[in-house]
Amino acid sequence: MIYGKIWGSTEPLLVTPFIEVHRIFIEAGTHCSTHKHEYKHNMFYVVEGQLEIHVTKEDYDLEDVTELYDGQYTTVRPGEYHKFVAVTDVEALEIYYPEPLSADIIRKDVGGFAETANTVVNLETVTPYGEPQNDD
Repeated sequence: MIYGKIWGSTEPLLVTPFIEVHRIFIEAGTHCSTHKHEYKHNMFYVVEGQLEIHVTKEDYDLEDVTELYDGQYTTVRPGEYHKFVAVTDVEALEIYYPEPLSADIIRKDVGGFAETANTVVNLETVTPYGEPQNDD
């Protein structure tokens, strides 16, 4: 189903709990609202036209502008305010996907062998995963 927007239209092509793909048509000289997504990335792939992606950086007082042309894409991270601006008429794919669970770890230090007064490790008998080899 196609939904009208003040800047053009959007058509959901695929909607699952893990990814959404929308085909969007944006009229030249229009833009969407400045907004952010809490938990999902917002990727823009330009099929045809010229599209600017304006991103307000939280870390410093700056608005980055990325210009996209046919066949180019960029991604806005969760939590970043952004908007798109159509320089020409644009056909694009807008793809939403969640923050990957694999990037969910924040390390405080580096793992390794425990050093105690009673522990001696012969590194020649340790597998790449840190488990002692069985020489039997």
